[in-house]
Amino acid sequence: MSAPAQPSAGAFPSPPGGFAPAPPPSTRRNAELLLLALAAVVTTVSLVLVEASQELSITWDIAKLGASYLALFGVAHLAVRRFAAFADPLLLPIVALLNGLGLVLIHRLDLSEKQDAAFSSTPIPSPDANQQVLWTGLGMVVFMALLIVLRDYRTLARYAYTLGLIGLIALAIPAVLPDRFSMVNGAKIWIRLPGFSMQPGEFAKILLIIFFAGVLVAKRDLFTAAGKHVFGMELPRARDLGPILVVWVVCLGVLVLEKDLGTSLLIFCTVLVMLYIATERVGWVIIGLGLLALGFVFAYNAFGHVQVRVETWLHPFDDYNNTGYQISQSLFGLATGGLAGTGLGSGRPSQVPFAKTDFIITTIGEELGLIGLAAILMLFCVFVIRGLRTALAVRDSFGKLLAAGLSFTIAIQLFVVVGGVTKLIPLTGLTTPFVSYGGSSLLANYALLALLIKVSDAARAPAPVRKRTPDQPIADAPTELVKRPPKGGVA
Repeated sequence: MSAPAQPSAGAFPSPPGGFAPAPPPSTRRNAELLLLALAAVVTTVSLVLVEASQELSITWDIAKLGASYLALFGVAHLAVRRFAAFADPLLLPIVALLNGLGLVLIHRLDLSEKQDAAFSSTPIPSPDANQQVLWTGLGMVVFMALLIVLRDYRTLARYAYTLGLIGLIALAIPAVLPDRFSMVNGAKIWIRLPGFSMQPGEFAKILLIIFFAGVLVAKRDLFTAAGKHVFGMELPRARDLGPILVVWVVCLGVLVLEKDLGTSLLIFCTVLVMLYIATERVGWVIIGLGLLALGFVFAYNAFGHVQVRVETWLHPFDDYNNTGYQISQSLFGLATGGLAGTGLGSGRPSQVPFAKTDFIITTIGEELGLIGLAAILMLFCVFVIRGLRTALAVRDSFGKLLAAGLSFTIAIQLFVVVGGVTKLIPLTGLTTPFVSYGGSSLLANYALLALLIKVSDAARAPAPVRKRTPDQPIADAPTELVKRPPKGGVA
C-alpha cells in the first residue's frame, strides 16, 4: 500500500511571521439579541393568552404593549452593544423576560379590576399596565444614561463617602416628614407630593452598597486585623466593630422610625455578606447574626407594630378579617394554583390585597402554579449566579465587592419577598425586583442592572495586548502566560 500523499508546503500558507492571527474576541451580542427576541415572543403570547382567557377580543392595545416592550429593549440592546460590548449576554434578556411577565400580570389584574368595577357600578380605574410601560421607559433612560456617563465604574470608589451620605439622607427623609407626606399602609417609606411619589429607600440601598464596597477596599486592614480566638474562630477586635455597629444602629432606626422591616433587613444582610466576602472571617458573620437577633428581640419587646407582624406570621387565621386577611388570601391563592396553575387569566388573584406590588408572587403561583413560580425563581437564580461570576472574574477588589453586593441584594430581597408571601418569615412589604408594579423599584433596579453590566463588561473584556516595537530587543518584549497542552492531546 502506498503512503498517503503529504500536503504541499503551499497548501496551508502561513502569514508573515509564522503564526496565524488570533480570532477577534466574541462579544456574544447576537446571542443577547436572540434571547431578547425570545423574551418579546413570550411576553406577547402571554398577553394574548390573558385576553383569550378573559374571552376578550384581541385589540390593538396588546400590539401597543408588545411593540413598546420590543422597542424599549431593542434600544437597550443597542446601548449595551455600543457602551458595554463584552458584558454578560444573559443579564439584559433575563431582566427583559421578568419585566415582560410582570407587565402581563399587571395587565391581567387591570382586567380584573375593570370587571369588578363594572359589576359594582363604580368608576373604572385607569390601567396600571400603561403606567408600568412608562416607568419601564424611564428605567431604560436611567440604564442607558449610566452606561454612557459611567465610562469606568471604579470612579465611584472616589465618591464612596459622598454617595453613602446621600444614601443615608435619602433613607432618613421619610422618617422626618409628616405622616401625610410619607406614610402608606402603616410604613413611613414614601415621599408623597401632589402628582409625585417615590420610595427613596430603593435608591439608598444601591448608594450604600457602593459606599460599603469603597470602604471595605480602602479599610481592609481594619477589618482583617487579628483578634481573639474563640472556639477556633478569629473574632475581630472590639475597637474595630464601629462600622458594623453604625450599620446596625441605622437599620434599627429605619425599623423603629419608619416601621420598615424589609429595608432594614435587606441593608443589614447585604452589608454582612459584603463584609464576609471582603475579610473571609466567619467571626464577622457570627457577630452580625448576633446583632441581628439582638435587634429583633429589642424591636419585638419595644414596638407594637413588630409584635403585630410576628403574631400575624405565627397565627394568620386568628384575626382573619383584619391583620391576617392578606397572608391568608395569599396562602389560599397559592393552594388554588397547585402544581400547574389555573392558567393565565383564569384565576382570581385580585382577591389578594396589593396583588400588583407586594403579593405579585402569589399571582404567579396561582395562575402559573408551582412550575411557573419555580421557573421565575430560576430566572432570578441565574441572574444572581451570573452576577457572582462577574464578581469572581473582575480584576479589581472594588468591582468584586460591588458586583457581589448588587447580586446578593437581589437574592436577599427575593428571599424576603417569597418568604413573606409563603409564611416562611414575617411579611416585610418589599416588592419583587423587575416584576412588581412601581416606579421607584423599577428605576432603582435598572440602575443596579447598569452597574452590574459595566462591571461585567470590564470582567469579560480581553486584556490589552502590548506589541513589541521593531527596534525593541526580544529580551525586553512582554511575555504572556499560556497553558501547557494536556498529555496525549492538544490544548
